[in-house]
Amino acid sequence: MPSISTKGQAMPESPIRKLVPYAEDAKKRGTSVYHLNIGQPDIKTPKCALDAVKRNDLDIIKYSRSEGSVAYRSKLSSYYAQNDIFVKAENIVVTTGGSEALLFAFGSVMDVGDEVIIPEPFYANYNGFSTASGVNVVPVISKIEDNFALPPIEDFEKLITNKTKAILICNPGNPTGYLYSKEEIKKLAAIVIKHDLFLIADEVYREFVYDETEHYSILQENDLDRHAIIIDSVSKRYSMCGARIGCVVSKNEEVIETVLKFAQARLSPPTYAQIASEAALDTPQSYFDEVINEYASRRDLLISELQKIDGVKVAKPRGAFYCIAELPLKNADAFAQWLLEVFDYQNKTIMVAPAAGFYSSPDLGLNQIRIAYVLKKSDLINSVKILKEALKVYTEQ
Repeated sequence: MPSISTKGQAMPESPIRKLVPYAEDAKKRGTSVYHLNIGQPDIKTPKCALDAVKRNDLDIIKYSRSEGSVAYRSKLSSYYAQNDIFVKAENIVVTTGGSEALLFAFGSVMDVGDEVIIPEPFYANYNGFSTASGVNVVPVISKIEDNFALPPIEDFEKLITNKTKAILICNPGNPTGYLYSKEEIKKLAAIVIKHDLFLIADEVYREFVYDETEHYSILQENDLDRHAIIIDSVSKRYSMCGARIGCVVSKNEEVIETVLKFAQARLSPPTYAQIASEAALDTPQSYFDEVINEYASRRDLLISELQKIDGVKVAKPRGAFYCIAELPLKNADAFAQWLLEVFDYQNKTIMVAPAAGFYSSPDLGLNQIRIAYVLKKSDLINSVKILKEALKVYTEQ
């Protein structure tokens, strides 16, 4: 019988999606499930994006340019300028989602066996992208006690070897919601310049920052032109997860030329999705003001309610729309499955993402979960009530 590849066997399951069959079974039993497991915003997609698709007059859906349409990339350049990131259309390659952008970036700057240092916990699919690319993740640990702040630079220094090619951050962070400060970005800039590394920043949650703070991009650092690579996406910004449009942004011409070769191999990003994404750039600031106020309100409510549960420890996010909660139990993976297979409270239950899948260190995050506060406030209140009752029953077994 033909065998599956070693790489295929090593590909990790998604901690976000692997429990889906259990959730579907729960629903078949008549149990309502609150989905706290996935960052699918319930915010409506901007009307201008939807209308652009409805009103287009294409008679042939042709290939676009491999790097994305000139019109979209030029408009993206203006968007970045509004955020004090000054790049040209030629510095941008449009991709099929931020996922493809990360795969192209990994493939462009790292060879098989090379290493990328990532503060953990981190977006679970970084493990998958590294496995697919034959790259080794070297974790540097951030702690819930420190609100998942950037680990000391000395911790990074200790991990750098002749195989290290890049440091990867998510800012604001998924799954922690941590927002790196300007000072922390400058520390990272100094270390990648010192050791001649790339700094890759996943900035897809750029707009979602709270407490009157500001996002500081790695491309706002003048000395990082040769080192900085931004990964971006329309998925969360405009609640367009299904559009699958992202991009790689860098002022390093060699990086962009290499990324383009990967883009040419898959031909082109989707045409209709680019039309929608280009139009989405006309979304008024009032849209974001309302969305950010809503998420900040949801965050405050969720954190407040979680802090009322005995034994639960939670880090307060300052960006994105996730938080990590540490539970008074040993195995959050088993608990998350039990919530869907066995438990219900008033015929309702919750679906959460076990946080162990957001670490690459095997013994970390075992008693933690990631919660996405993408539900309305009444649903969040009910969800925390269910969590409280579930913990009571589970820990008394």
